[in-house]
Amino acid sequence: MYRTTLRGEVFTFQSLPEVFGRAGDEKSGDVLAGVAARSEMERIAARTVLADITVGEIVDEPFVDDEVTSTILGALDTEALSSIRSRTIGELREAILEPDFVEVWGAGLQRGISPEVAAAVAKLMSSRDLITAASRLRVITRCCNTVGEQGVLAARLQPNHPTDDLAGILFSALDGVLFGCGDAVIGVNPAGDSIEGVDALSRGLRSFIDSLGLPTQACVLAHISTQMAAIERGTPIDLLFQSIAGTEAANASFGVSIAQLAEGREMVLDSHKSDTRYIGDQVMYFETGQGSALSANAHHGIDQLTCEARAQGVARCFDPFLVNSVVGFIGPEYLANDRQIIRAGLEDHFVGKLLGLPMGLDICYTNHVDADQDTTDQLLVLVATAGCNFVMSVAGSDDIMLNYQSTSAHDVVGVRDLLGLRPAPEFAQWLEEVGIYRSGHLAPEAARGIESATRLSGALTAIGRGDD
Repeated sequence: MYRTTLRGEVFTFQSLPEVFGRAGDEKSGDVLAGVAARSEMERIAARTVLADITVGEIVDEPFVDDEVTSTILGALDTEALSSIRSRTIGELREAILEPDFVEVWGAGLQRGISPEVAAAVAKLMSSRDLITAASRLRVITRCCNTVGEQGVLAARLQPNHPTDDLAGILFSALDGVLFGCGDAVIGVNPAGDSIEGVDALSRGLRSFIDSLGLPTQACVLAHISTQMAAIERGTPIDLLFQSIAGTEAANASFGVSIAQLAEGREMVLDSHKSDTRYIGDQVMYFETGQGSALSANAHHGIDQLTCEARAQGVARCFDPFLVNSVVGFIGPEYLANDRQIIRAGLEDHFVGKLLGLPMGLDICYTNHVDADQDTTDQLLVLVATAGCNFVMSVAGSDDIMLNYQSTSAHDVVGVRDLLGLRPAPEFAQWLEEVGIYRSGHLAPEAARGIESATRLSGALTAIGRGDD
């Protein structure tokens, strides 16, 4: 048992998972699961207890006995872990907020931090703490280009279409490219999940990228098994996608296992061996999000943030190119309002960066949540300040296929200009060459129309005709 006394009232917690749940910021999902603090005093009491628990205590007492836990623990760097094992979570928090922590972290400490430890630290941090700490941690990855460098904010171009119409997808992609987006990935969520559909969309996106000479990568976000079957048929796959969660049972609800992720990664790497377009071996794209394990009734009594951290721990085992927390997508049962969405987004980004992941954020909400575009504006500025690797570029901020609200190409341009950020370096050079950017900024609309839109539209028309 864990016990503390505040103002004469004794608070007792029966287990580490209970301490974690009671210590977290309020989330509707944690309330629904019965793991949240029942009062602000209890929340403070749980945080008081958590601050005095050591890293070693947490690592030595796994919350769940499953393949996710064994995979994460098996991949921990024991030497790095030993350097912080005796520190309390409160002490580790203080160390992380020191400016020189980035040197120790970059030297390998990140591989010794377990997901539960990262979640515990986040629970003791204010929102400003989460921003300050994450902003110093850079995670650079390479596939067809380079993402994650200091001063870079990339964008996943998301040209979804409700019927997977290729022409509609490509014209939407062109619109995003004209605003300097698509450097993280041009990623399509298909309306269907067939091998033929993945093949057609993948080849269409490859033709689009090749015709324009775009230094970027594409991804069709079908189920991993469908993508693997497409690879066997010869479909060009830049990034292999899969949604993942923080428990074996939750991953099973997605129809995926650790072994399948490993097999898929090897298949993609093998398919890349003879292709000179690839400058790095990061080939996986994962999406996560608080509430996914609870929505599958597979959370094992663990709070949403800790489950999310465990999902990110799975991602770390596969050296991904991109990891995207789709914050706010599942619905109000898990994150009920703007405050909860903003807090969850900052938590997910910080925890992922602390674990050494190339974190991005889909800053989004569904239409029945107590949030609006001001929510996305606020969180966009906050995570961009925090050094987020990438965000979403959705036409008009409204995904007409998935029926949710996100950030647009205009938002990406605005926050880049506001904070002095730029696209991925190879992509930025291409934007300058074709006249979309001038001296690091989006060119005036008239200039873009004359110098670039005609050229790019001509290439897109050629794709439509089936020309080379």
